[in-house]
Amino acid sequence: MGKVLKVEGVTDVGRERDHNEDSFGLFPDYNLFVVADGMGGHRAGDVASSLAIQAIGEFFDATAKDDITWPFQFDPNSPTSVNRFVTSIQMGNSRIFQKSNQSEEHQGMGTTVVGIMGIENNTAMHVAHVGDSRCYRIRNGEIAAITLDHSLINDYLRAAPDLTEEQLAELPSNVITRALGMQDKVLVDVQTIQIETGDILLLCSDGLNGMLKDREILQIVETNRATLRQAAQALINGANERGGEDNITVILVEVVQED
Repeated sequence: MGKVLKVEGVTDVGRERDHNEDSFGLFPDYNLFVVADGMGGHRAGDVASSLAIQAIGEFFDATAKDDITWPFQFDPNSPTSVNRFVTSIQMGNSRIFQKSNQSEEHQGMGTTVVGIMGIENNTAMHVAHVGDSRCYRIRNGEIAAITLDHSLINDYLRAAPDLTEEQLAELPSNVITRALGMQDKVLVDVQTIQIETGDILLLCSDGLNGMLKDREILQIVETNRATLRQAAQALINGANERGGEDNITVILVEVVQED
């Protein structure tokens, strides 16, 4: 018997921004769930994030049929499901990049993206991301970050893992090194993880983890597990109570044993 996925998504403008540049997509037909955090002036960030979500959903719809020509080279070393997921994100990148170059109003816009896709009767998941929107797994009272931010700090740590806390503190904490729309091609990080009944997967923009520590996120989810809706809203409220300095988007996906 397989597993089914229960899902809830919530987004909030936060307390300091005047508009919401985050977007999210719930595509239960494909066991696919995605968060995007847009950036760019003149309200272009919300355009970029919504374009990414739209492109991903449309590509999955198009590839539900077998008679489609794929727009990018198929990686023969990866399964079809990985190719499909990665290509959908690359489609989003292409759309944003093209629109950014077509109008001055949208020039320089971009977006992060993080998504999960259930496979093998939801006993495993592909996790794909670009940028600093995150995926966490909550299991047996513990929280684990599945993704690693594409950030300046992490790039420095990869090159020089012995940097001290003082040296790290001198680096800007909010500079991302990869996003959709920045170039005509984008490298998508993708991994496959095993999941268990009772797991909760959390996708979020940095408006959540920028305000709350991982252990605080865990405590809020565990305290509000009665319903996913309650837990998701409690996370939004927690980030806003800490200042709500950015837009906040949360998707919670619970793995449930099929009857």
